[in-house]
Amino acid sequence: MTVRTPTAVAPPPPGRIGSSIPAKDLLAFLDALGTWRDRRRAELDELDQAALQAEDADALSADVVLAMAVWKAVSDRYELILVTWDSGRVGATETERISTLIWGGLDTGGASGSLAVSLPEACTLSDALAATLRSRLALEPGDADLAARLRQLRAQVERISDLVKNEPAISRNEAIATHHDLDRRVTDLTERAKRGADVGGLIGSLEMDAARTERDLIVGGATRRERAADVARARAVRTELEAQGVAVRALADRCVAAVTPAPRLGVPDVTALGPVPNTPAELEKYLTRLDAVRRALGQAQSAYGAALERRDELAARLDAYSVKAGSVARTSGTTEDLAELYRRGHDVIDTEPVDLIRLGALVAAYQAYLDTSLAADPHSGRATGGTT
Repeated sequence: MTVRTPTAVAPPPPGRIGSSIPAKDLLAFLDALGTWRDRRRAELDELDQAALQAEDADALSADVVLAMAVWKAVSDRYELILVTWDSGRVGATETERISTLIWGGLDTGGASGSLAVSLPEACTLSDALAATLRSRLALEPGDADLAARLRQLRAQVERISDLVKNEPAISRNEAIATHHDLDRRVTDLTERAKRGADVGGLIGSLEMDAARTERDLIVGGATRRERAADVARARAVRTELEAQGVAVRALADRCVAAVTPAPRLGVPDVTALGPVPNTPAELEKYLTRLDAVRRALGQAQSAYGAALERRDELAARLDAYSVKAGSVARTSGTTEDLAELYRRGHDVIDTEPVDLIRLGALVAAYQAYLDTSLAADPHSGRATGGTT
């Protein structure tokens, strides 16, 4: 079986946490990340469908759920970065916030538990999970030739080498041995392919082993960091939530100015928690409060984002119904009535804040009037059992 969607590969991230990233580098990264996000979602949808039809669907479900959760965490953080980016209207303060949003931790959540990783780590983890699922399902990407797959394996083995350096002493020797074995296998397959040998039957298992190793190393490193509940981590999380809070408050302000009724959720200010404590007991409580702030910010982002999406959805439906109305013959009176409803709808859309209740009523009225007109119009095809 072949996956029709091309394999997505996460773009390299710019800068480092706390630095002011040049705007041109941010723009290139955001464009590439947006493309990666859309392609990965389409790829995961196809992998999910294939997993549901597999004989060992239950065994695959945990990886599918984790892959979806990681993608959602990346997508949510990408949306917050776009809000802070504000179509390029940024200065040094905003680019530093974006750097924090890129390199700071995000919570993947999911049924498998919370796993705090940075945005680049989450993207790499998503790549590894997708590769693991593809190998376990015996699927091949439709546009990946052998040479490209070998290049991707070489790059993956180099990333694994970097991850091995961060392993603790107790597990480092085992990780080094695994890396050396993968490196040897990639080199062997590359040399055999250069000599014209058929290595198509061997590369799949190597891809799965490399993806599993990279995934385990990323998850292991993130788990160790998650367990290290110290002052430095609390300060980092606080800084991340401060940047996230600024972005969510900007989204809330935009929503309140753009639509009515708008959600009235409070957007918490993490600075209200006070300075990070030093004692273990107080630090544990502080981290719990930080987690509550993170969840509240996520709920606020979802609520305010949904209100703006509702406005866009109603506007798109009104335009779609108008196009449908223009494609059928109707009486003059019907045409004038529909035109008046359309005009009133766009008057609402063009007036901020957009009254969502009134706009929804006008769209519903337009749809009902159009459906009634189509049913009564013999040229529409509906009166004789046709479709429009």
